[in-house]
Amino acid sequence: MRGEDQSQDNLFSYGTLEERIPSDHPLRAIRRIVDEALRRLSPDFEVLYSPHGRPSIPPERLLRGLLLMVLYSVRSERRLMEDLNYNLLYRWFVGLGMDEVVWDATVFSKNRERFIDGEVARRFFEEVLADARERNLVSNDHFTVDGTLIEAWASLKSFQPKDNGGQGPKDDPGNPTVNFHGEKRSNETHQSTTDPEARLARKGDGKESKLSYCGNVLMENRHGLIVDTELMPATGTAERDAAVEMADRIGGSRRVTIGGDKAYDTRGFVAKLRELNVTPHVTQNVNRSGGSAIDGRMTRSEGYRESQRRRKIIEEAFGWMKTVGGQRKTKYRGLWRVGWIFTFAATAYNLVRMRTLLARPVQAATA
Repeated sequence: MRGEDQSQDNLFSYGTLEERIPSDHPLRAIRRIVDEALRRLSPDFEVLYSPHGRPSIPPERLLRGLLLMVLYSVRSERRLMEDLNYNLLYRWFVGLGMDEVVWDATVFSKNRERFIDGEVARRFFEEVLADARERNLVSNDHFTVDGTLIEAWASLKSFQPKDNGGQGPKDDPGNPTVNFHGEKRSNETHQSTTDPEARLARKGDGKESKLSYCGNVLMENRHGLIVDTELMPATGTAERDAAVEMADRIGGSRRVTIGGDKAYDTRGFVAKLRELNVTPHVTQNVNRSGGSAIDGRMTRSEGYRESQRRRKIIEEAFGWMKTVGGQRKTKYRGLWRVGWIFTFAATAYNLVRMRTLLARPVQAATA
């Protein structure tokens, strides 16, 4: 017999949030790692907040909320607050009770600068990575480096000559008419009035130029976890400059290897890596003027071939961060802010990757 479509509001709910979330839900494993990392960050939060005054929204809840935005591609903080009103999974992950009032979206705006100035994203990233090291998920010897362009939150209309004082057409201040066809524009003569630190760049020949930043990651080759990030202005040498900085942070008395694509095959870059006690396992660029900086003896080694095979999984990290993590086009402006959210998105990727790895038996690693 067909049931009747009748709606009746229940006066009480007899289930807890904990009971409503499936025991095997992916967020459960992620929440355990996140809670442990935030617990270790508690002394850092104490420094960021005054001991006097009205109690704030706990920073742990704000960071869990920002993490939800990355994991579920929530487009704005206001949309997240709307979802928190009725999404029990979101409430459980953030730490809100079923009847607790959702805070205002402007709370994020007021606390964002505090988090950025306190480098909370970097410290959170390091705590999650430390958890992965404790679980023997991270290689300490073999790495891969790569960079990608992140489109800035600025239009090409804002890319105006530096000597005009930022004065654009007056027909419509909000959306002016700009005809730049046939005009020669470069980063030396022009600058964005919306985001002055963004640079006009393109990924390759035949690609359109966009105002962008260069996001770089260093990945370990055992399980594809990100171990370092570096965001730089999108210059022609940004990827190699960032790779040298990240290599310097992992280099030391023990020799390590770093793989990369042919864009890193320059004599200057290879020489700098060797100075840092790093073996360059970058792809040979046989078409480069003057020849490749990688000799045949290196390419014949088994370690080089393995690095070249493993380095391709770094594209999985970039693909996730762009399609899910909101890094295809950033919603932040300025190098410091864009770098903050880039590192935060890398942390979210590591959490998803760790959850997958911990859900299956981990084989003894040799990398």
